[in-house]
Amino acid sequence: MTVKRPEPAPVQQGRKTTFIEGITTPRYNHHTAADVGSRNVNISRNITRSSANLENAQSWQFKYAQLLDVPVEDVLNHKLYNFIEEWWGTPYRMGGKTRDGIDCSGFVNMLVNTVFQLSLAGNSVQLYNAVQKRVSARDLHEGDLVFFKIHHRRISHVGIYLENDKFVHASTSAGVMISDLKEPYWKRYFAGGGRL
Repeated sequence: MTVKRPEPAPVQQGRKTTFIEGITTPRYNHHTAADVGSRNVNISRNITRSSANLENAQSWQFKYAQLLDVPVEDVLNHKLYNFIEEWWGTPYRMGGKTRDGIDCSGFVNMLVNTVFQLSLAGNSVQLYNAVQKRVSARDLHEGDLVFFKIHHRRISHVGIYLENDKFVHASTSAGVMISDLKEPYWKRYFAGGGRL
């Protein structure tokens, strides 16, 4: 069976055109150059700093913005994320300090020394005792240390806070990676933050 469609009615100047089931749109004349000149059509007025940054963003910024669940424009510390990229996936090895294997405090010491140019050494307990200021989870900033008491009464794990509750560390299960402080496991063992 063939359905016959009605022929469209001819369009008349100044009349409304009916499309589907009573949906209408008013007919209007095209603007002249004089009309356009009288309106503010400055495109640069609508370009914000963040949209300009987004257009110039690098692939590493997109990657880490996605991992941290933050806007691309907020991922700015190239030195930090380049360091993480170089060490990403390095397996955990107690006492290790090479790309063949590294432990949590070795990774934190190396990151702080390389990226933030601060002289830092020691295991997680020593780092906890070395911080100048204790910081709550809600007051953490990029570069702060995050400490955990995992199956111990004392500090047994350390990482570096990044942004949006995310931190980088050398985990025993997956090596150097980014984790979330809001994950039940990390939330359960979180012992506090520290600022150098």
